[in-house]
Amino acid sequence: MAQLKIHLDRIVANIEKIDVLMRENAKEWSLVVKVLGNHRETLSALLNHPAILKVHSVAVSQWKILKMVKEINPQLRTMYIKPPSISNADKVVRYADISVNSSLLTIQALNEAAQKRGVIHKIIIMIEMGELREGIKREGLLDFYRKVFDLPHIEVIGLGTNLGCMTGVKPTYDKLLQLVLYEQLIEAVFNRKLELISGASSITLPQLKTKKIPEGINHFRIGEAAFLGTSPLQGKQFLGLNTDAFTFEANIVELYRKENSPDGVLSDAGVGDFSIDGKSKEGSSYRAILDFGILDVDTGSLISLDDSVKFFGNSSDLTVFDLGENPSHFETGDVLRFKPKYMDVARLMGANFVEKKILGI
Repeated sequence: MAQLKIHLDRIVANIEKIDVLMRENAKEWSLVVKVLGNHRETLSALLNHPAILKVHSVAVSQWKILKMVKEINPQLRTMYIKPPSISNADKVVRYADISVNSSLLTIQALNEAAQKRGVIHKIIIMIEMGELREGIKREGLLDFYRKVFDLPHIEVIGLGTNLGCMTGVKPTYDKLLQLVLYEQLIEAVFNRKLELISGASSITLPQLKTKKIPEGINHFRIGEAAFLGTSPLQGKQFLGLNTDAFTFEANIVELYRKENSPDGVLSDAGVGDFSIDGKSKEGSSYRAILDFGILDVDTGSLISLDDSVKFFGNSSDLTVFDLGENPSHFETGDVLRFKPKYMDVARLMGANFVEKKILGI
């Protein structure tokens, strides 16, 4: 069975290093753990580590994982980082200390759920700043806040935005400054202090390092940098963080020399991908078939740790790699190793037929 190795000590080292940067700049941050999916063993190992108590909160995007986080470590403050559905309002209030919101109807449902539980639910209101994902329209900001401030079981603790995630809008200084100005407007009109101005994530960490973040932005939501050691804008290592916290290993189940082109009449019936990657259609080379497929991970983004290994094709549960003349002398039964990217890790963590092995506990 293919295996994902999880080096917990490297993840913890990243968390500690990021926390130092945050404290040096007087910023709060939430650790976004959604890349770990619902793998309880990994979540438990991480969330019970003393380093996790340094973060402001643990952020997830599924209520069932919120519940799991609270069961693993009730001390942790939790944040639900996507707008909740009305149908899940009670669960979000029960398991999330904070949620991000952009719909008045949903916030009203959260207010009712909080009233039934006799609690006050804290929220951050998201504003649309050009990314075209979640967020209320800027021109309706004051009216929206006015209505929400009237809800007795809702406490508005912040203003936030999402940049660089779906359409790739860069979190420039000017964009983030606009968010700070909206926060100042709200505080001036309503005479209420907002605790968190949440406009930053892993993509903005390089700007924090170079002091190009407006002072008013005081909360970061960080996932990729903590787990992969990279900032998404350029996909490069940041701050000397560990970029090898995850290693994907797969077994060679067959290895033969085979032709470079299929033999027969081709159709559209194939469910996988196929690429000869610039090779001549004539001739042959060594092919290794591995024990995972597109149901497990998107093979195209995996980075082989052996430069002679090139993607050739895949199907639902098998993947073929071209070894050329097999300079590394691989044999059937050997293991090929890959460095997964962020979305690869997310898919592999949720793959039922990929073993997870935690190291460095």
